[in-house]
Amino acid sequence: MSNVRRNIIKDVKRVVIKIGSSALTTEDGLNINVINSLSHDISSLMKKRGLEIILVSSGAISSGMRKIGLSQRPQSISQQQAVAAIGQGSLILSYENAFKNYGQTVAQILVTRDDLTNRRRYLNTRNTLFTLLNWKIVPIINENDTVVVDEIKFGDNDNLSAMMANLAEADLVINLTNIDGLFNDDPRLNKDARLIPLVTKITGKIEKNASSIPGALGKGGMGSKVKSAKDISICGIPTIIANGLKKNIIQAIFDGKEEGTLFLPQDVPMGRRKHWIAFTKSPKGKIMVDSGAAKALLENGKSLLPSGIIAVYGKFSLGNSVIVINREEKKLAVGLVNYRSNDIEKIMGHKSSDIEKHLGYRHYDEVIHKDNLVIIDKRQLLKL
Repeated sequence: MSNVRRNIIKDVKRVVIKIGSSALTTEDGLNINVINSLSHDISSLMKKRGLEIILVSSGAISSGMRKIGLSQRPQSISQQQAVAAIGQGSLILSYENAFKNYGQTVAQILVTRDDLTNRRRYLNTRNTLFTLLNWKIVPIINENDTVVVDEIKFGDNDNLSAMMANLAEADLVINLTNIDGLFNDDPRLNKDARLIPLVTKITGKIEKNASSIPGALGKGGMGSKVKSAKDISICGIPTIIANGLKKNIIQAIFDGKEEGTLFLPQDVPMGRRKHWIAFTKSPKGKIMVDSGAAKALLENGKSLLPSGIIAVYGKFSLGNSVIVINREEKKLAVGLVNYRSNDIEKIMGHKSSDIEKHLGYRHYDEVIHKDNLVIIDKRQLLKL
């Protein structure tokens, strides 16, 4: 094992393991061999190393597809929701039976993005998760595909694993798929493609190397997994993408074998609350700012005042997340607003001291306080 891996693995206490549909299902349904191997490794590592392990599992939709004989993922939202409802019971029952063989109890948590977007429900989910871990129970997490439209249409469990890693304050994320990791080309199309064992920084070139072609059963391809690793790295958490079809793959990783691709975390991690603002909250609108305000945000770390705002797009309420853009419509930041969109339209271009004159009240001087504002990529934006 390389020194880099050794230093990361030896300090790991809490792990988020995500397994995708491509590794979890076969032509006949759920891949019971993979579920048994995963259950064995997780149970063993919890007992021998005292690890706390959270499992983010895909498979509800693909399991339901197999149960009713569908060969391709349904396109309509209602059909996807119905298929997820058919498959969810089989998925959790398979895990429960497998973990029972090793004397391990599991719990199912179904979440929606809305649960994680709402700060109070986010914290409630966090408390439930920590209680289960304290009781040495394995939480098995999935998006509640049966009732939520946006998660099926726009989300995937790679994104969910990134959110859960931040929420749970994980030390490592292991993302299991049906190939050995990130290659310098798509190994399904190029037999000479080489595995990249270590990624120190996720650059544009690295992202281009990641194929975005999903399988017939899953939703997120390698591109989604690399994006998830990038989001997680910003929070200071390393990720390993590895082959979930390999028997005892989790045990092999903790035994020090050079499995998969290791993505190193960012040197100076973003705070967990700001990570939540940047990657978990769903933006409800946009605010365009002038060059002076853009400079104040990027170079001086200032709050966004009404005087620097030149346009408002969308309808949003106090506390919602919005994207801050410049005149060229480049994304500068994401933040939580202190005023409703229609109120911001009334005060934009004016001084903070004039807010009460235009609204009849003034709760805050800032439209977005700097503590609730996340700059997207300062180094890149300053080149614009």
